[in-house]
Amino acid sequence: MALGYAVGVVGVLILAHAAFSTIQYRSLLKITEEQFTGPPITVVMELFAGLIFCLWAALTVPGKFLSILPQSDENRVVSLPSNLDFMIFNHRGKAFSLDVNMKLK
Repeated sequence: MALGYAVGVVGVLILAHAAFSTIQYRSLLKITEEQFTGPPITVVMELFAGLIFCLWAALTVPGKFLSILPQSDENRVVSLPSNLDFMIFNHRGKAFSLDVNMKLK
């Protein structure tokens, strides 16, 4: 897991360096009075590498998914919430027919 954090930090640093390089490049273009058509290819490659590193870290750092056991006592609702102001029982669903034996075509 420490490797994932390290790769994530490296990815963020690469992205920050790419942003700084783009800002420097634009200021250089302003001095030379040239038109900005896009960042240099090295900055684009840095952005792609930083994106890959950050995505890899984001997918590996959280860990394993645990299954939810339906028979667990922690998943049961013991009582209704004390604030019942937002419970809605009158809604547009009553406009639909309640005929359960409808056949699909």
